[in-house]
Amino acid sequence: MEFEFVIPELRAELLRGGRVKQYTVAELLSPALLRAPLDEFQSVFRTQGPLAILDHFDVLYGVLCHFKSLDASLQEQTLDLVMKVVSQHSSILPSVLGSSPPAPLLRQQHLNTLKMGCYLLTQLVEAFEERGARMQTLNLAAGGKARRPKASSLSVDWETDRVSSLQHLTQLLQLDLWPLGPPDAALTRIVTRCCYRLLESPAVVHVKNKPVREAVAHLLALMIKRYNHMLGATLNIIQLLQHFEHVAPALVHIVSIWANEYGLKTIVGEILREIRLTVDNSGGSETLGVRAIAAFLSELAEEIPTAILPNVSLILDLLNKESAALRSGVLCCLSHMVCRSLSGPGLDADSRRLRDAFLDLLSQHLHDSNALVRSRALQLLTAVVRGKALPLKRFQPLVTLATGRLCDKAVNVCKNAVNLLAAILANNPFCGRLSIDELSLSHQKELKKLLVLRAERGTVPGVPLTPREEWEAILPELLPALQATLEDGETEEQEGETETEGETAVRGEIGDTPQALCEEVRTLLKAARYRQASLLALEGLSSFPDAFPFRTPTSDPQDGEGVTDDETTLLRILQACLRGAGTEQEEEGDSKVPEPEVDEGTSELARQEVLVQYLHDTLTFGEAIQSAIEIIGKLLASKNPSVVQDAIHFFVSIAEFDVPGSMAGMKQMLPLVCSKEPGVREAVVDAYRQLYLNPNGKRPKPLVLVQNLTALIFDASVERIKCLEELVSEFVRQQEVEGSVIQLLWERFTGKVAVTADERRAAVILLGMAARGEAEIVGSNLETLFTVGLGPRAGENYQLARDVCMTIGKITHTKKGLPGQREASFRLPSDHPLFSSISTAITEGFSTPSLGWRPFAEAALSLVYRLAETPDRLSGRLLVQCSRLLLSPHPVSASSPPGSPQSNGTTGQVPSHLLANLVCLVGHVALQQVVHLEQSVAPEMQRRRLEREQRSSKQRTANTSKRGSVSAMEEELGLVEGSVEDTEADLVRRICDGELLEEGQLLAAFVPLVVRLCSNPGAYEDCDLATISCLALCKLTFVSYDFCERNLRLLFTLLEKSPTPTIRCNTMVALGDLCFRFPNLLEPWSPSLYSRLRDPSRSVRRTALIVMTHLILRDMVKVKGQISEIAVLLVDEDEEISLLARSFFNELSCKGNAVYNLLPDIISRLSDAECGIEEEPFHAVMRLTFGYITKDRQTESLVEKLCQRFRTATLDRQYRDLAFCLGLLPASERGLRKIQDNFDCISDKLQQDYVYQQFQNLVGRLRRALRPELKVLVDEFEQRISRCHSRGLDEGDSIDVKPAQPPKAVGKGTAGKKMSSTAVVSATPRVGRRNKPRRKVCVDFSSDEDDDEDDEDAAVMDCDTPVLSPIRRSGQRRGPRARK
Repeated sequence: MEFEFVIPELRAELLRGGRVKQYTVAELLSPALLRAPLDEFQSVFRTQGPLAILDHFDVLYGVLCHFKSLDASLQEQTLDLVMKVVSQHSSILPSVLGSSPPAPLLRQQHLNTLKMGCYLLTQLVEAFEERGARMQTLNLAAGGKARRPKASSLSVDWETDRVSSLQHLTQLLQLDLWPLGPPDAALTRIVTRCCYRLLESPAVVHVKNKPVREAVAHLLALMIKRYNHMLGATLNIIQLLQHFEHVAPALVHIVSIWANEYGLKTIVGEILREIRLTVDNSGGSETLGVRAIAAFLSELAEEIPTAILPNVSLILDLLNKESAALRSGVLCCLSHMVCRSLSGPGLDADSRRLRDAFLDLLSQHLHDSNALVRSRALQLLTAVVRGKALPLKRFQPLVTLATGRLCDKAVNVCKNAVNLLAAILANNPFCGRLSIDELSLSHQKELKKLLVLRAERGTVPGVPLTPREEWEAILPELLPALQATLEDGETEEQEGETETEGETAVRGEIGDTPQALCEEVRTLLKAARYRQASLLALEGLSSFPDAFPFRTPTSDPQDGEGVTDDETTLLRILQACLRGAGTEQEEEGDSKVPEPEVDEGTSELARQEVLVQYLHDTLTFGEAIQSAIEIIGKLLASKNPSVVQDAIHFFVSIAEFDVPGSMAGMKQMLPLVCSKEPGVREAVVDAYRQLYLNPNGKRPKPLVLVQNLTALIFDASVERIKCLEELVSEFVRQQEVEGSVIQLLWERFTGKVAVTADERRAAVILLGMAARGEAEIVGSNLETLFTVGLGPRAGENYQLARDVCMTIGKITHTKKGLPGQREASFRLPSDHPLFSSISTAITEGFSTPSLGWRPFAEAALSLVYRLAETPDRLSGRLLVQCSRLLLSPHPVSASSPPGSPQSNGTTGQVPSHLLANLVCLVGHVALQQVVHLEQSVAPEMQRRRLEREQRSSKQRTANTSKRGSVSAMEEELGLVEGSVEDTEADLVRRICDGELLEEGQLLAAFVPLVVRLCSNPGAYEDCDLATISCLALCKLTFVSYDFCERNLRLLFTLLEKSPTPTIRCNTMVALGDLCFRFPNLLEPWSPSLYSRLRDPSRSVRRTALIVMTHLILRDMVKVKGQISEIAVLLVDEDEEISLLARSFFNELSCKGNAVYNLLPDIISRLSDAECGIEEEPFHAVMRLTFGYITKDRQTESLVEKLCQRFRTATLDRQYRDLAFCLGLLPASERGLRKIQDNFDCISDKLQQDYVYQQFQNLVGRLRRALRPELKVLVDEFEQRISRCHSRGLDEGDSIDVKPAQPPKAVGKGTAGKKMSSTAVVSATPRVGRRNKPRRKVCVDFSSDEDDDEDDEDAAVMDCDTPVLSPIRRSGQRRGPRARK
């Protein structure tokens, strides 16, 4: 049986005859006939061993050909047999081959067995792998998810057998098979193809398939080392990366095994070279293969950076490719090499230069054009910092670069920049605390010591030069002098210079020895007297030819080009003299500096210089970190929650390092505890928990915790105090605050611990915050609170007394439940000592001109209404007592202005502060009475009613009447409860409107006084009295609809005419609240509210903007043309107002098409000559507002409206503004067609240079934005505007120009009067005879959107405000239903 088995390219080739003695399959058995021959082969294999395959190959070949149609048991039986054949063959081959070559026949038999076994096993592995992929696909199609098929009793674990098959092949092929013949290329092909087919499966990257990857790696490594497969492996890896993106991690694992276990590091260079060629051929664009290559490079550098480092030049050019993923992958390689191979103290000079080059590339790509690359570069630099691989000198420049990326437009770039700064701070090599003040003081102190040491040692501050550096510095000036000396041939006289007698004498004295002459030459060189030094060197050369350093040395070509032998000799002598060597043994290389004698003083000086340099570097680093704090603080207001969370973590880091500004950042993040984002709120809570409750993983001492919390309260706004209250109450509720902390707070408040007044106040405030979480903290010590805080010494610190009242009020802070589930409110009897203390403190302080008394009195009255059972009686008695104190005789003092009102006809003048105190009490009592009725009395009435109904419902019988059934239906529909609630609300309204301020009531007695004080501000010189009176009037208007209607004119007069900004601010806030309480009454006065947006006072503009923002966003004020006043604030000189205006438009843009509908009106008003703004601010406002136009349909509609607006415009300024607005819209095909359709509106305006230039800019943007096939439209449009600009209209461009409207109809006439009337608020709207209004010209800017409400808002009517007076006479009365 002599034949040769040739591994076929195609399976069918074995059925066809080949060359002589080539094996051919005799008969291909059908699937039904394979069982018996296969069993026969199994029995023969037991007796004959692996050579039995030579006679039964046809059976196994038949199984391979009919694999898909065979039973699973037959498939698995065949695989098991072939694996056994290969395994046994690998066991017996070493003994067959032995030391002597086998017989030719035996050699051929074993060679055929080897080829047949490898061929069958690799083909079966591919077949089983294909079967598994097909079954997975069918399961996915059937059930949506891959479901593992049920395993039969004959099933084999293919995952295990797959690994076993590869191991058997490895065991067989690793034998020395040269005695059987040279390596067969076909054998290599089928084995490696099987391995690469396995890698094509997506499941190969799973963790459970790690043995498969390792088996493939070992088999392929064997083929590379013994079967010359390196080139094939390289090409196959590139092909796999190009077609299968998932294969990159598996290939990295395989290549790392080759490099580490088999020493095949050269293949890494081949792979990188092939990657470079592949990317160059593809152009480097973003494709599937390029992304896979980028991932492969990144992970490969992480696994084997030492193998990539020698070949890194092959991939550096990839940084210039178009693909962002490829650039990111290469940057990953650089960072891994820096962290793994180029870090540590033992680097040589070349490694340091390479490391610096890599870090330079990473830093440069922080400014990459792609945001993903910038973000990735920041992440990699963060990894370098955390890996302790960043050199010391690069910390400060990296902080500067990262700070610059904080303002990046991409959110991920900002996030990673913050993370990089946090990593730099956490891993900085300087110190654990970066307090700038302490570092600055230490640096100045040590610098003074250094200057003293330098003065003592006689050293000059500066960096000393080495002998080589000093020689290189003087050489350019020394060479010309040396050449001139040699040319002249002079040895004793100097050309152009006359040697002094002293110099000659010195030369004569020291010229006896070569050492003395050398020292003289060195001195002359130091003094830059190069001609004299050259002459002395020549004398030494002639006098001491055999002594060092004047003997003739050998020349060195490094001294310079074109240097003669004489010059070389003299240069050597001069350099030796400059070095100061005195003996031949000291002659060394130029790079070695002779070590000076180090004494104790020199050592101390060196240590001091190192210390000063360290402090300087640390101070510079701290200042660089501090410069980033302000920018990161702005990121706390970002809309992206992840950016906010990263900024919070950064502030936690700088707080741990005690960087200045950390406390400000912690206070700035405090309002975020009320954020709607759960992640942000949780991050803030965790940050404060980490810094205050668990610093450095340890619980702080009670005193430290109290001091830290007290620092947060100092100088904190009301908003931040409330947010801190949320935090502290949360910590107390979670029982994270120890009882010793609460005890210390009580000791501070009661004075058992010596503290300042501010610290006592902070202790009371913190106790109130804790009471929010556990009311018993304050409830159990109520007597202590009012005894200490409201006792006889309350007048010494009214701020503390006010805080005590607010803290006591926290014991009633409970969550509101459903109407049927409310509990009775907590109330104290009216004769409780608390209220006696409050009354005493208020009356005793009434006559004192203390600034803290009024806030305390307001807080005390609020506490009375919150806790007392009959607060109206207590407050009434207080008003009576204070009125009597006011009417009692008072001496005239300097504090009483001459214009103060008389208390009566005989008692003289009343001090203004007493009158202001009384008015303050009146206003606050009135407001608290309304709050008490609406929030306490009405809910209590409802609770009692529900209790009565529940008791009565239990007594009802099952058979209810018809009325009962109807009531049940109404109750189910929610009609009964609503009607009853309306009844109780109407009752409260009737009390407020008809009783509280009517004659016979206590408050009514003070109303004329308050109105008189506000109506005659010129009669009273005390500004404080005017402010308090205005505030009291505002509070009184909340009580009654009729009173508000009668005095509304007075409030708006104060809003406009008052010279005090505080009064205008208070009135604006009160009117905003009145819009919620009496919306119909305030609606006609909306223009007066808008007019305060142009108030000259910054505080009034800010207050007006906040109020109007709330009113507009809550739909309490209809958005009219005055919205342009808010748009003007976008460019306000005050940054805070500008940010508030932007925040308003951000919120408004979320409400459908609101900004789009209002934009034409904003343009119209702001471009008006009389009431608009200058062009530069107009441009800035338009850039911001047009940023909210994002829909294509909105853009097209605006293009048409702006073109139509050219017809009604009458001024050149309006033409320019409209052209500028058109230039802000995105360039699109539809927009261009709209302009073409309305070209007759703009053609005559193109003669102006500015308008023409704007349209030229539009043409440029259209060329860049539109498709090439639409460039014809752009060219046509450009030609039309060019003709109109140069010559006017062509004959063919006939347009129908409508006559312009008279200027008074749109500009200076009606519209001008309208804007002037709204800009300055009149005390009384126009009332009286109504003339027939003229018809005004109206420009309709209605929206094309489907929202009817938006369409209504889009209409811009250039008409006057309706001449209807919002003021009703005081005698008119309205019913409750009419006042809603």
